[in-house]
Amino acid sequence: MTPMIDVVFLLIIFFLVSSHLARQETQLELDLPEASSGEQVEVTTAPRVVINVTEFGEFMLAGRQVTAEQLQQQLRNRIRKEGRELEVRIRSDRNIAFVKIRPIMLACAKVGIWNVTFAVYQAVEGPR
Repeated sequence: MTPMIDVVFLLIIFFLVSSHLARQETQLELDLPEASSGEQVEVTTAPRVVINVTEFGEFMLAGRQVTAEQLQQQLRNRIRKEGRELEVRIRSDRNIAFVKIRPIMLACAKVGIWNVTFAVYQAVEGPR
């Protein structure tokens, strides 16, 4: 009975730590852009990498600032570990020009990631 209790406690700790790290990626306060069209992303079990782009154009991956070259290497490592089904979600400030997002998309293309999505707010249409 004691080994089973140990395993249960280890599982609890594992899930607490992993959920904390997953929330950390989306806790960065960003003023996301609005989109009037698009599709609601369905929930999948495919592994996902969230890349945050701050209002100053800095790339944040797993809570750490990275350069475009480091980002490409990190994505390459994740593909080796997770496989080609990897999804990249870009969360950027609404005032960032596309020229700042382009290196992320180029890094994804160079390592063979084609499933790239953008986190946006759904535009609310007001009264006409």
